[in-house]
Amino acid sequence: MDDYPLLNLFWTMLYLFLWVVWFFLLFKVITDLFRDHELNGWAKAGWLILVIVLPYLGVFIYLIARGRSMGERDMKQARENQQAFQDYVQKAAGGPQHSPAEELAKLSSLKEKGDITAEEYDRAKAKLLA
Repeated sequence: MDDYPLLNLFWTMLYLFLWVVWFFLLFKVITDLFRDHELNGWAKAGWLILVIVLPYLGVFIYLIARGRSMGERDMKQARENQQAFQDYVQKAAGGPQHSPAEELAKLSSLKEKGDITAEEYDRAKAKLLA
């Protein structure tokens, strides 16, 4: 350890950290390119070539030019994932979903059979339509 001072170890760790961060940004840029449905194929290919041929400069240019829309796409994806999760949980917890028209038909048949009173029917109907 005498020939590798502590300051050199610090610089090595810093370079390693920056290298990992740059790879993270590179993969984030590439996934954002393919996730963007507004860009056509030629634009995606151009950005990809720029990022591969001039890696550092290409990533920084992409972040400057499309960083804001990159964040918006991330937020949109997060909202869609949250909505899909909530729909799945609601479907799994509540069983099959019925439309209001089906529920009204069931209430009407229960009223006709005498299983519920007219007052109960009106309350259930008001609750369903609210």
